[in-house]
Amino acid sequence: MDGFAGEDLLRELAPQVLGAVVRRYGHFATAEDAVQEALLAAALQWPEQGVPDDPRAWLITVAARRLTDLLRAEQARRRREDTVASWTLPADWLAPGADQPDAASDDTLILLFMCCHPSLTPPSQIALTLRAVGGLTTAEIARAFLVPEATMTRRITRAKQRVKDSGLPFRLPRGPERAQRLGAVLHVLYLIFNEGYASTSGPDLHRAELTSEAIRLARLVHRLLPGDAEVAGLLALMLLTDARRPARTGPDGALIPMAEQDRGRWNAAFIAEGVELVTGALSRGTPEPYQLQAAIAAVHDEAPTAEETDWPQITALYELLMRLSDNPMVALNHAVAVAMARGPEAGLGLLERLGHDDRLAGDHRLHAVRAHLLEMSGDHAGARHAYEEAAGRAMSFPQQRYLHARAARLKE
Repeated sequence: MDGFAGEDLLRELAPQVLGAVVRRYGHFATAEDAVQEALLAAALQWPEQGVPDDPRAWLITVAARRLTDLLRAEQARRRREDTVASWTLPADWLAPGADQPDAASDDTLILLFMCCHPSLTPPSQIALTLRAVGGLTTAEIARAFLVPEATMTRRITRAKQRVKDSGLPFRLPRGPERAQRLGAVLHVLYLIFNEGYASTSGPDLHRAELTSEAIRLARLVHRLLPGDAEVAGLLALMLLTDARRPARTGPDGALIPMAEQDRGRWNAAFIAEGVELVTGALSRGTPEPYQLQAAIAAVHDEAPTAEETDWPQITALYELLMRLSDNPMVALNHAVAVAMARGPEAGLGLLERLGHDDRLAGDHRLHAVRAHLLEMSGDHAGARHAYEEAAGRAMSFPQQRYLHARAARLKE
């Protein structure tokens, strides 16, 4: 079996298998350990023995056996405790077989809802989602977020315990609860994508493994909920944004702003798919935030050149978005759009008001935008100072490098 193809198959099956095992037996944290051992066994055996006719059922069978072993061992350690009496071994269950294929999709979606339980903090939701649904190892997640593996292990362990303590039944939430929890699921996927596309710290501008995983999971949710316009909007936003990634950096890894990118390197297939998705989503009723953000990205991506960008349309879309969300970054991007449509002075006037927003006060992006607009207005001394201020606040090395370079260019 080809190693790469096998890895993709196991990653695709992992959430289905975990969902099936948890649905039948419960014990989320222990089931997750059992499934990881089953995946390891498959990675070792399948290359030599071949992929089974029904790889999902094979994995579930192995995971269920391992779960039985783990629970028996746990019972042996805790036999004197009262809680042992309430434990049930998988072999004693009379529920339908966990390897029934018709529940695979629902099980994966249920897992996503569990990982995004409202009792968890966003960092814990992200970590648990990447671990249980994305199939990333704890070491991979720790590297992605630049924390020690031991720290990430504790974060994931605490998240599993909170899910267990919540007594959450393994089923899709219903009614208003489902809408609320779906919002949390989409927000977590959005955060994962953003951290991958524009790393907030560290030596790399982006982390492709995170953007790819976010897109994969968003595709999964869209496949399970094809009629949800915001799900389609989020997937469209990811595709339309990630389409520009090949042109965002030069050969030396330096950041290239959108206006200077080679648009011939943009991913045309992602753009076409994203435009189709957001066009369909916007036709279903009143647009929501992800749909509006995707529409803005589509306007950028469909412009043949930076000079031909329809900035008045982008400005109008940001104004719609601002009515739905009190998000300072939306307001900051709106100021940029206003500057491009009406002149830098108009944008700088909006920035003055944003400068009093405590949520933006320490963010390097406020100073970077001010620098850009001052440069557009001809105030090179003010722009140079703002670029240096932004560089001093940025946590990402490529962003620091870019901002210092812009400041140095204005000294010439």
